[in-house]
Amino acid sequence: MSGPAANDATTASSNRVNGGEALIRSLEMEGVEIVFGYPGGAILPVYDPIIDAGLRHVLVRHEQGAGHMAEGYAHATGKPGVCMVTSGPAATNVVTPLADAMLDSVPMVCITGQVALPAIGTDAFQECDTTGITRSVTKHNFLVTRAEDIPRTIREAFHIATTGRPGPVLVDIPKNIVDANNPDAYFEWEWPDDLDLPGYNPNVTPGDADIEAAADLLMQAERPVLYVGGGVLKARGAQALLELAEMTDIPVVTTLMARGAFPDTHELCLGMPGMHGNYTAVTAIQRSDLLIAMGSRFDDRVTGKVGAFAPDAKVIHVDIDPAEHGKVRKPDVSVVGDCRIAMELLNEVLRQRGLPESNPDRSPWKQQVSGWLEKYPLTYQQSKDGELLKPQYVIERLRDLSPSDTIVCSGVGQHQMFASQYWEFNHPYTWINSGGLGTMGFSIPAAIGAKAGMPDRTVWAIDGDGCFQMTAQELVTAAVEKIPVKIALLNNSFLGMVRQWQSLFYEERLSEVHLGYDLPNYVMLAEAMGCVAFRVEDVDEVDDVIAKANEINDRPVVVEFRCHADENVYPMVPAGGSNDDVIVDPSQSALLDADRAAAAAAAATEGTNA
Repeated sequence: MSGPAANDATTASSNRVNGGEALIRSLEMEGVEIVFGYPGGAILPVYDPIIDAGLRHVLVRHEQGAGHMAEGYAHATGKPGVCMVTSGPAATNVVTPLADAMLDSVPMVCITGQVALPAIGTDAFQECDTTGITRSVTKHNFLVTRAEDIPRTIREAFHIATTGRPGPVLVDIPKNIVDANNPDAYFEWEWPDDLDLPGYNPNVTPGDADIEAAADLLMQAERPVLYVGGGVLKARGAQALLELAEMTDIPVVTTLMARGAFPDTHELCLGMPGMHGNYTAVTAIQRSDLLIAMGSRFDDRVTGKVGAFAPDAKVIHVDIDPAEHGKVRKPDVSVVGDCRIAMELLNEVLRQRGLPESNPDRSPWKQQVSGWLEKYPLTYQQSKDGELLKPQYVIERLRDLSPSDTIVCSGVGQHQMFASQYWEFNHPYTWINSGGLGTMGFSIPAAIGAKAGMPDRTVWAIDGDGCFQMTAQELVTAAVEKIPVKIALLNNSFLGMVRQWQSLFYEERLSEVHLGYDLPNYVMLAEAMGCVAFRVEDVDEVDDVIAKANEINDRPVVVEFRCHADENVYPMVPAGGSNDDVIVDPSQSALLDADRAAAAAAAATEGTNA
């Protein structure tokens, strides 16, 4: 213990600590290995005991980066990410990561400094109502008013962040209760043995009757689909999902947040549904008679026009959050509980009913799905000689030339969709992205957090030029901290997704979307930040440069791939439209038009005969 307050009275007990020491010790008690943070006035007393602590601190270049690094760490490791910043603008800078973590159910604990208790409400320097501002973007938040409450509050924060539906928790700590110069900041250390949270009791184990009812619907279905969301990964339920799918022989779609929860190379995997999902995944859901929604929340990017979504399907909804049940689609069977536990119980019930031997004959459905896969695969037209690169090709080569368990982080936009479509995810926890909030600039700091948590794994961030310019400064963090992430910058000189929408829906009236190829010079910028940097403009250079990048493991690497500016992401469901209106690649449009015309004619004939 240090500081003027360490007088004879305080040193008489070796168990006596100040609030700052208590905070760091509490983090150590929770098993925290890394804190991503940025010091400042109100949190400064906590940074002194960090010097003697056993945990690692990563000094970021912007507080938003600290939050996203904590998210990336949590995504990759399954452990709660921790960030720590000061008051006022530092606290408001972490609002975006908190909102991002809230929507994507990421376990995270954010510690913010606050002005001294007597100054709260006086508009003191760097004061803001942090708990008020963050109330709607956190699972819970705390304003600690007594130093002796710090250990219990930290324990409660980690418990809330990691149990039930995971999410971010914020702890706001006034400066005076962690200040070693304040005698009132000292107390006898005590770590709480138990928790007393009477209003918080997540329901983890589903009811037996609900599991039996789900089994009944599953056994009756002729055209079922397993609609898998990120909740399966949060529940560590990938193995239980594999057993369920193989036992029931039901095809699986994995949402943007669930990529990797089910192997892409598995014969039952249909890939990603939604606005930019593949045709088979989108259409299988639309034509299904039963959706088994596992840890998915019927997001608008998956459903499209809600009233037209899977119109003939009954729904089994499995989710640990009671608020999600019936929020968008009323389920026929509602199973509230942990997805992994629910699937394990369902698997046991189905085995007792004789599965897989007693599975219903669903061969017509399997043939239909197989036909869609054959007719409407993901496709693109490769660049001709002298043309710039196609982003899909770059991602395919990154995929094939990198280890199979590479962790892939993406920004938000076209490159995010191309990455989800064209990378094959056969391992859980290898895809990290901002799904619900759609946060541009997420990729680079998230990749740094993931690599810090999983140092023995290859980590590629796939970014666009718009996203890159938002958080590129964190590459300085990566270089200084020796966190050797790899960045694939798909530079098409545009805000690609916005340009695509303006091209398709605004009569090609492009407004404020052109960023320019040459400013900044990405190679020089990356090198100035301590990275190895390459530029690739020709198809023949792609493989060699990726191989070089994969061999560099002592510093960050940035590879700028000069990409075609007019490439669009297909398939695409227009915003607010029905999934039945999915737009496929132009090379497949005539075939789809013919199929739709034939289906309409058959329906008309059937109606006439009836």
